[in-house]
Order: sequence, then C-alpha cells, then structure tokens
Amino acid sequence: MLIKAVLRVVLVDINPAVVRAWRRVFSDLPEVQVVEGSILDQQVDAWVTPTNAQGSMDGGVDAAIKRHLGPGIEKKVQQEIRTQYDGHLPVGCAISVPTGKAVPRFLISTPTMERSGDDISDTLNVALACAAAFQMIHQHNRRGEGMIGSVAVPGLGVGTGKVPVGVCASLMWTGYVLFGDHEFADFAAMGAALEAQLNDVAKWTDQTRVRVVPPA
Repeated sequence: MLIKAVLRVVLVDINPAVVRAWRRVFSDLPEVQVVEGSILDQQVDAWVTPTNAQGSMDGGVDAAIKRHLGPGIEKKVQQEIRTQYDGHLPVGCAISVPTGKAVPRFLISTPTMERSGDDISDTLNVALACAAAFQMIHQHNRRGEGMIGSVAVPGLGVGTGKVPVGVCASLMWTGYVLFGDHEFADFAAMGAALEAQLNDVAKWTDQTRVRVVPPA
C-alpha cells in the first residue's frame, strides 16, 4: 500500500521562513499540511527528530523533545542505535522507538549530521534524512508494532546545519515525493537511488526544486 494513502504528514516549524519555503515548494501536494508552530503541539502518532550519529539529543529539536518527553527518550534512542548500528547511526538511516506516551507514541530519529554542529549546507544530508524517516515508517508499519498513521516533521538542517531554507524545502520535497511511496530493500539502496537523483546540489538556489524520477 502506498504510504501517502494512509499517512497524514504535518510539516511544522517555529521558523516562519522555513514555513514560507515549504508552502511554496509543497504547493502541489495539498495532502501535506504545513504549520507554523512547535512540533511539541502536534497530535500525531510519531514525531521525527533530526539527530546526530550518536543519538545525542543535545541541541535544537532533539533537545526540545528530550525536555518534553524526559531524559529516558535519549536512552531509548541510543540503546536502539547500539543494538541496530553498533552505536553509530549513519546519515541516510533512521530508527523508531516507543515513547511510552500517548502522544506521540513513537519517535523517529534520523541523523542530518555526524556530530552536533556540523555544517551540512553543501551536502545531500537533508534529503537523505527525510527519505530515511519515511522509509522507517514503511519498515515500522510492516513489522506490525503499532501503526504510524500520522507524523510531524520539522525543518531539517536549517539551524546549526546552515542549510538555506529554500534548499531545505526542496530536499525535503524530494525525500517525500520520491521515497514516500517506494520501499527499498534497505537504507543503502535508498541512499544510492537518492544520490543518483541529486548530483548537482551546488547549483541549487532557494527557488530550485528537484525533478525526480520514481524508482522502477
């Protein structure tokens, strides 16, 4: 089943410039809701949080979510990273953990950078992180561990990552359009397909949106 047929997506950020960029870039996707505000206020099944490879929730959205859900959520994220990835979650992969709360029931952690504070403005990391979050929802729902039918996603990489808001919106659009409906065998196959699509990031501007070709 196509994930877009069953998943409600909310893009949410406190930065009005990010919200304006999303509204421009996602204008042809009315099923995606764009909200100016806090992810902490979104009544959905899962929140997506941009993290680092170690799952250290020490800044930005990660830190806000840890304050809201309690320090135990970081321990769950890091334990899952140790179990699944030997303590290092690569960019282009994601994990999901139960929060123990009614809202959200799950937290999806997807790294945008290796270490907190990395400048990722000349990378494809935002697209990789966004696509990985949707792939994680595919995998989670297939495992039957409680359906994720709605998700809130913040702006990725626009804070310490220094990604221009227009480029962030374009990269997230690509991750959603191309990879929201297609489930890959693993994150490595997803990353290879994405990088084949996006090989000219240096020429992007805030007005650019990537033409994507769905996988065969």
